[in-house]
Amino acid sequence: MSQGWIKTVSVEDLKKKGRTVFRLDGRQIALFDTKNGIYACNNRCPHEGYPLREGTLDENCLLTCNWHNWKFNLETGENQRDGDKLRTYPVELRDNDIWVEIVDAPVEEQLAKSLEDLNQGFVDHDYERLAREIARVVRLGVDPMVAVKEAIRWSHDKMEYGWTHAYAGTADWLALYDEHAGEPENQLICLLETIGHMSDDTLREASYPYAEGVEEWDAEAFYQAVDTEDEARAIRLTRGAIATGDAFGAMEHALARAALAHYADFGHSTIYVPKVGALIRRLGEDIAEPLLISLVRGIVSAFREELIPEFRGYDDAIKTFGAKPNGAAPAPADYAKLNANKAVAFTAEHGTAPSLDLFRTLLAANATNMLAFDLSHLDDLDQPYGSDFGWLDLTHGLTFADAVLDLCSKYPELWPVGLLQMACFSGRNIAHQDSNVDPEDWMVADPDAFFADVAQTLFDHGHDEYIVSVHLVKTAQSVRNLLASQQAGSAGELALAALNRLLASPVRRKMVRRTARQAMRFVETDI
Repeated sequence: MSQGWIKTVSVEDLKKKGRTVFRLDGRQIALFDTKNGIYACNNRCPHEGYPLREGTLDENCLLTCNWHNWKFNLETGENQRDGDKLRTYPVELRDNDIWVEIVDAPVEEQLAKSLEDLNQGFVDHDYERLAREIARVVRLGVDPMVAVKEAIRWSHDKMEYGWTHAYAGTADWLALYDEHAGEPENQLICLLETIGHMSDDTLREASYPYAEGVEEWDAEAFYQAVDTEDEARAIRLTRGAIATGDAFGAMEHALARAALAHYADFGHSTIYVPKVGALIRRLGEDIAEPLLISLVRGIVSAFREELIPEFRGYDDAIKTFGAKPNGAAPAPADYAKLNANKAVAFTAEHGTAPSLDLFRTLLAANATNMLAFDLSHLDDLDQPYGSDFGWLDLTHGLTFADAVLDLCSKYPELWPVGLLQMACFSGRNIAHQDSNVDPEDWMVADPDAFFADVAQTLFDHGHDEYIVSVHLVKTAQSVRNLLASQQAGSAGELALAALNRLLASPVRRKMVRRTARQAMRFVETDI
């Protein structure tokens, strides 16, 4: 691309028109004749690309883009709305010609500027600006993972209770990014969804500082600190693991053990552990600290569902797991009418069965729950306050199973708690099935072709809530993992069928009338 002083148009020609556009190597440079002199700038408004040549210019050299009222100082390019700055160019008159200096800054300087502008878009969750700034980073030929890492640094201390789906989804979006090398538009979508979700989850949030200091890594001390909810010590020990140079390698077992120590936070703690490993491997050890300390905060603060009545049988099931000589795994259908407490007790009674056999049974039970979901529940109006139910509840049965297979295959002593928590999911989701759903209608004959189509669906998912799109991408990736492991057997095919039906069904989120009705009922009884 041409650089340096470039001859554009004659002074006479510009003065006749008052304004004109000069084109060079794909650039469009708008020239304006004003009472203060001749000015040059990019013709395309940095907001949405409308032509500034058609804008309104006042006597103070303030140029307004008439499409959305963005205003720029032509002398400096400053945006009066705190948005993207307009690029202006030095101008010289030589004889009767107008020369414009086009000199692009060094890549390092352009990158710093793009990241600064990306941060401004990040703070405001300006989705379109995020897209533009990420695209600028890509256009520089720089690895755009630098933008992802900056977004993690900007957000990790603004998540009050630690990890959210934004980071977990990042692992899966980046897996799709890598699979679609050579497809710049699809790769940009992956980056935009990743960074946009982090921005949305931390919008207008304050900083929640982490404890200072470092303690030498000790796995048992870390487990005890997490279990007693001593976040400060758990964070110091985490920094000790980071100091070893292989943070996740040092911490994986202890993280898995701590995450599975309780039926925690709807399974999120466990689901997130493999994701943090994937992110550190993908992005590098230099991003380990913000990812890990945020995850540790999340595990420490996770609510422990085995303490509520619905899952109170869990503790007894742990104590009795494998005590009875039932050496064979039950059939998935045996879970069809078992609530959570009955499901965990039944699983414990079959604890002497091979772990993978029990895993396949429980995966099939959870996949069947999802596959046969009765869509009429999306319209339930009279559910008790806090007990709404929908597709996203069901997806956790599969994403949790994927994490259990990953972690318990590495650390077999964790199989009992992993399996019992899968039983918790089976029992909690059991009462929402439609007996008229025929599983055969949703079975997938060609998984490779199916996932190719799924990827294209995800790249243009159309959901305005990140929580929906991230569940779709996470569930799809989990089902792919389960199938690829070849350990799920026919249960993996059921999980694939469940994913197929999910993607073909409505995902209703905003329950206006139900919310109003529940609130009225709650207030009436809150005396």
